[in-house]
Amino acid sequence: MKDFTKELSFKTSRSSGAGGQNVNKVETSVTVLWNVQESGFFNEFQKNLIQEKLKNRINAEGFLFLTVSESRTQLANKNKATDKILDIVNKALVIPKKRLATKPSKAQKQKRLDTKKKLSDKKENRKFKY
Repeated sequence: MKDFTKELSFKTSRSSGAGGQNVNKVETSVTVLWNVQESGFFNEFQKNLIQEKLKNRINAEGFLFLTVSESRTQLANKNKATDKILDIVNKALVIPKKRLATKPSKAQKQKRLDTKKKLSDKKENRKFKY
């Protein structure tokens, strides 16, 4: 897990929602910004992978941004935003393994056919025979 917190920049704003007078005067909401292409922590392949997987979160200027306003304090929101953006980027860097197609074994095929035969016999025995 790469820690690129030195490249992050933060903006604060007033949180929305309930909170009384505190909401109207204290900037507790934190927006974290990170320029993907200017990063020195990742190589070009990793940057392209991040941009491809997180293209809906990256704006036109190439900044990945995330806003957090869960807590009542700016510091807690800043820590949560940092943790979330690190988690999002590190998950984007994971390359899933390719699925190998396999065929069912002879025993599995036989078991399936036996089950079908048993069900067929059960339903056949329910019928009234003349």
